[in-house]
Amino acid sequence: MLFDKLDLEDRAPLKEDWGYDAFRQFAAKLSDTTHKFPCIPATVGFKLNHFRYAFLSDPRTENASVELAQILKQFGDQCKHFGKYTSLITFFQTPEDLIQAYTVDQYRNLFWSLLNTVNELDPEEWPSHIPMDPHHHVWEFCYGGEQYFMYCATPAHQLRQSRHFPYFIFAITPRWVLVEFNSAPEAAAQVKSKIRERITAYDNIGIHPDLNLYGSEHNFEWKQYFLSDDTSSSAASRCPFHHLHLKKS
Repeated sequence: MLFDKLDLEDRAPLKEDWGYDAFRQFAAKLSDTTHKFPCIPATVGFKLNHFRYAFLSDPRTENASVELAQILKQFGDQCKHFGKYTSLITFFQTPEDLIQAYTVDQYRNLFWSLLNTVNELDPEEWPSHIPMDPHHHVWEFCYGGEQYFMYCATPAHQLRQSRHFPYFIFAITPRWVLVEFNSAPEAAAQVKSKIRERITAYDNIGIHPDLNLYGSEHNFEWKQYFLSDDTSSSAASRCPFHHLHLKKS
């Protein structure tokens, strides 16, 4: 089920469970005017109530992949009605044993395992204009015929606070949102420069070398989905995404 900000602020039943706590902490992170979250469009999307939220099972369970596929389908069908800054925020139930036991690399494996399984569940054809090889510079994750930029934050990230969150969380942004943002190049360039300034102030480590621009010859989207907590490039020489999206009959 998709929620908007007003649903969650008024939804009393959630106030007693982990879901309300996750949303409350997310709202605090995006609304902090002293320690400003680096992604300016994200703070705007949150403020304007363009974001939609979903609460999913423990990411180690089979249910989590099925739930993520279902909510992506729902979001993809409706997202163009939510506003030009929309993203889907998925909070996964993150028990204490997961928080205590998992390292950044283990969360990375969990992230890619979820994307691989969701890809297998996709009933739609992979878009013909998007390469299936993640090592092509215009590849990106797709589901239901929609292209998405993926962002993952975890409890294990400590130095890179822009990728730290008390719960395992995805922020999933449709490509058309980013295309519209870049449709005014001068304004977009100014915002991007400000974002980099904010990252420098927000994180306790330098800007990650894998951050790049979509479509650039040397860009790889998959490397930006899940950043390390240091300045090393992706731990994997090959993308962990295995394209198993067989042609539908």
